[in-house]
Amino acid sequence: MPEGFISDFKRFFVRGLAVLVPTLLTVWFIIVVFMFVQNYLGKYMNTAAQWTIVQYHYVMGDDSFTLKGGEADWNVVKAYWRTYKLSWIGFVLALAVIYFVGRFITSFVGRSVWHVTEQAFFRTPVVRQVYPFVKQVTDFLFTQRRMKFSDVVAVEYPRKGIWSVGLLTGESMRTLTEKLSSDLVTVFIPSSPTPFTGYTITVRKEEIIELPISIDEALRFTVSGGVIMPPREQLTAAAGDAAGDLPGDSDKQ
Repeated sequence: MPEGFISDFKRFFVRGLAVLVPTLLTVWFIIVVFMFVQNYLGKYMNTAAQWTIVQYHYVMGDDSFTLKGGEADWNVVKAYWRTYKLSWIGFVLALAVIYFVGRFITSFVGRSVWHVTEQAFFRTPVVRQVYPFVKQVTDFLFTQRRMKFSDVVAVEYPRKGIWSVGLLTGESMRTLTEKLSSDLVTVFIPSSPTPFTGYTITVRKEEIIELPISIDEALRFTVSGGVIMPPREQLTAAAGDAAGDLPGDSDKQ
């Protein structure tokens, strides 16, 4: 095959992957969450709704029902459920249960109950080896609290002569400031390729260099291992032309 065709195929194939993979992974994650709610909570909500209907009709003396909770009663309700495709009711009820659990956990009593429950998880053999790591992932995905950063800075870390890109989080602790008699700041150094992990360091304010780039640009720089450089920070003259390229573009050799 012609070398030009192979080169173009590789280029556009990588571009296609760069566009499709994040989209497909996002759709997959949403589907997994939907199926998790439906399979592990929704179907039990459907059963509860069916049981409620059986009890209601029994109390009201409906002739279509026989014994309280009997097999014939369940068959009637399940057939009704299938005929009118009412399985979505369980999913809606599951969402309502999740909502009210969230409301309860944010209350004073709920926080106390959950704290005791979580401590039991941390003390239970086997569970304590798994739960903390699962909690880290779910906290990252679902928590509404986010780290607040003000500026992007460069600091000599982990040693003199090596500069790292960091995110300025604010002032340092009062004890350090008083003991060192210096103006200190706290900087979060994100790691590659997962910027939600990293190191929190305290440095003197005069030892940092403020960078004229956005936080998003700094995170892209970190995730890519320095490959995706903010356009105005590139040294080459062609940097501005490359800024408009789609994901997956690269210069032909």
